[in-house]
Amino acid sequence: QLHLWEFGGGLLQAGAPLRLSCAAFGSINAANGTGWYRQAPGKEPESVALRLFTGTTNYADSVKGRFTSSFSRDNAKNTIYLQMNDLKPEDTGVYYCNVRFIFQEYWGQGTQVTVSS
Repeated sequence: QLHLWEFGGGLLQAGAPLRLSCAAFGSINAANGTGWYRQAPGKEPESVALRLFTGTTNYADSVKGRFTSSFSRDNAKNTIYLQMNDLKPEDTGVYYCNVRFIFQEYWGQGTQVTVSS
């Protein structure tokens, strides 16, 4: 069983940076990949950063050059980060982290990011 816990969201002004964290409690050694998704009000969820087990990360066009996903391992706890720079109002939404295995995937509860102009 894997539990994901995102934190770090908040209310910011346009242009500010923010780092989201996703603590994964449980092993993700066999994961195919990890990802960050977001859902803006009234819109469908979209992928923001998808990291493959090869280490390659694919970013949405709207965040390329501004967002960076990274990963750290500390004993039994793995943490997935999303560094967001130069935030824009259109980055507003609930951000979710995701861990994918062959037959199962796990989601966190989400953290709200609100960017004001």
